[in-house]
Amino acid sequence: MVQELVIAAVAAASAGALYLSAAAKVVKQYERGVVLRLGRLRNDVRGPGFTMVIPGIDRLHKVNMQIVTMPVPAQDGITRDNVTVRVDAVIYFKVVDAANAVIQVEDYRFAVSQMAQTSLRSIIGKSDLDDLLSNREKLNQGLELMIDSPAVGWGVQIDRVEIKDVSLPETMKRSMARQAEADRERRARVINADAELQASKKLAEAAKEMSSQPAALQLRLLQTVVAVAAEKNSTLVLPFPVELLRFLERAQQSGQQTELQPRQAVRPPQRPAQAQPERPAQAQPERTGQAQPQPRTRAQKSQSGAPVPTPAVLAGTAPARPSRSKPFARH
Repeated sequence: MVQELVIAAVAAASAGALYLSAAAKVVKQYERGVVLRLGRLRNDVRGPGFTMVIPGIDRLHKVNMQIVTMPVPAQDGITRDNVTVRVDAVIYFKVVDAANAVIQVEDYRFAVSQMAQTSLRSIIGKSDLDDLLSNREKLNQGLELMIDSPAVGWGVQIDRVEIKDVSLPETMKRSMARQAEADRERRARVINADAELQASKKLAEAAKEMSSQPAALQLRLLQTVVAVAAEKNSTLVLPFPVELLRFLERAQQSGQQTELQPRQAVRPPQRPAQAQPERPAQAQPERTGQAQPQPRTRAQKSQSGAPVPTPAVLAGTAPARPSRSKPFARH
């Protein structure tokens, strides 16, 4: 009899220990326990620490309340300006309502991952390439809003979304490199032109100061010679001032003008016209009925041997010039 009582007590103790081991549960600090009793949700969410459930009737689901870091797989897409890119991101989220995370969605991690991939593709199609490369903060905010809107009903809060990398085709990379190089060259030329303008102004001021003191130009020339000679070159280049060349050019032009002026002033003396003896006026024939002698032609006068006077000589208006012909001497 006593032996049977001992066996029954041991069996009851074993059953009690087994029941306690099945009923006793421990919830960690970063977790919350959701109890389903006979498939129905219990209103109370178990906090961290020791808790008891009814074995076979209650079922405890532990939900992690920590911030979860989930990488979003790289997504291929075409931007609004028709450029093929490959973008990957990372998402940070946490569960704020353990009951909804268990009841409203089957697997909240998988749901958040798929929503992040879909939203990332949508953001790629709505954005330009320049926005993906330089304006990522705005895209991150838009991506966070797109994921957070459906996740609120799941008891999940999106803490942050970051675009990690944007991969471009090799041809696009080369084109962007050429564009950046051209932009840098343009800026370098603008800076160089600005420097030349400022230097020209300073040189003009220096030239104005040197023009008042001629010795300053000579000193500057000597300084240039010293600077060139300091390089230990075998050839020494000696520059000439431009003012010296202009002075020599002006001196040469003034010399040519002085040579031309005397030649133009000297003219050969003109010989005075020889006085011709006055000839007696010829008697005019009276206008009578007698026939007046007709003047002979030049051909008839030349046959008779008499010189043929010119019309100017006959009229007495121009003096006759003596002949200056000289006989040819035969050697």
